[in-house]
Amino acid sequence: MLKGMFKKTTYINITSEVKKEMDRAGTPQETVEIPEGLWTKCPKCGQSVYTKDLEDNFLVCAKCGHNLRMGARTRMEMIVDPGTFVLWDNALETGNPLDFPGYPEKIQKAQESTGLKEAVISGKGNIMGQETAIAVMDASFFMGSMGHVVGEKITRLIERATSQQLPVVIYCCSGGARMQEGMFSLMQMAKTSAAIKRHSDAGLFYLTVLTDPTTGGVTASFAMLGDIILAEPGALVGFAGPRVIEQTIGQKLPKGFQRAEFLLEHGLIDAIVERKDQKEVIGKLLSWHSKKEQSPLGGGME
Repeated sequence: MLKGMFKKTTYINITSEVKKEMDRAGTPQETVEIPEGLWTKCPKCGQSVYTKDLEDNFLVCAKCGHNLRMGARTRMEMIVDPGTFVLWDNALETGNPLDFPGYPEKIQKAQESTGLKEAVISGKGNIMGQETAIAVMDASFFMGSMGHVVGEKITRLIERATSQQLPVVIYCCSGGARMQEGMFSLMQMAKTSAAIKRHSDAGLFYLTVLTDPTTGGVTASFAMLGDIILAEPGALVGFAGPRVIEQTIGQKLPKGFQRAEFLLEHGLIDAIVERKDQKEVIGKLLSWHSKKEQSPLGGGME
């Protein structure tokens, strides 16, 4: 009786080949129930990784180094000092400016499945003690596409940062402009870029981090306008997709084209930073570009 109380649950992994052999031999098989979510399959190497280990490693596969896509809330927890984040403009509602059939229902479904109001979270928080306006995009909401609310939230973030004399950090992740909003979506490219220009004219620092994927209208606007542009390893960054480019120019693209490593080699980004190092690196960059300059005597002065 007591022996059964201390029995350890064993989880086993039976490969498809072994299972087929057991079936052919008529070997009796016991059903082993594995708790849902215990393991996560890496989309690159196909190996199963213990989910807790994956989370402890910033959603980076320990077997192949692949950076799995990370939600906006998880990124905020990773980068912002605990207890310092203040949410901005979360009450903005997504409309249907073109009366696109089925669009409101798709927005509602995305909101229910992600728990987000839109494809970006924005606000103010501290990064390594540096007060910063920060926005993080989320690919799980409409593939991070930029509609009028996403553009408005990014623009308001930058404008508020300008008035409060704050630096801006934006984690970019997007499939591009949101087709259901047509020209209203494309207008956000000019609107966000104009806000960044005013922020720059005020002598303030702007940093972007390109994650997988950063494409389309987001790449063609605020993603590539940072004073410093960082990227995650292996991130896809581009405007049009590789297949579209190949079909247009009639040529085969170089290996790794539009990946972060290719962009770094060709001078389009400044550095590739591992997730485990991002908070420290961004914190240092913010402190170095702070408007508080050091006097020759070592005292701080505005």
